[in-house]
Amino acid sequence: MIYIAGVLGFFGGFALGLMLLYFLLRNVSKEDMMNDPYIKWKYGILNWLIAILGSYSAVSLYERIFI
Repeated sequence: MIYIAGVLGFFGGFALGLMLLYFLLRNVSKEDMMNDPYIKWKYGILNWLIAILGSYSAVSLYERIFI
């Protein structure tokens, strides 16, 4: 059951990260996003970190409530 909480937290964190990236990159042109490796790495890693944080938070919350 803890695995389900982790996976759901990961998906939720990933979705939250994508919403944040949509907000942060709204004024950046498509050409800049496709051609600038700094943007790809910076914001790509940011999204994965938010997803991992979401998974960790969901597992911690699950342990606190149900265990």
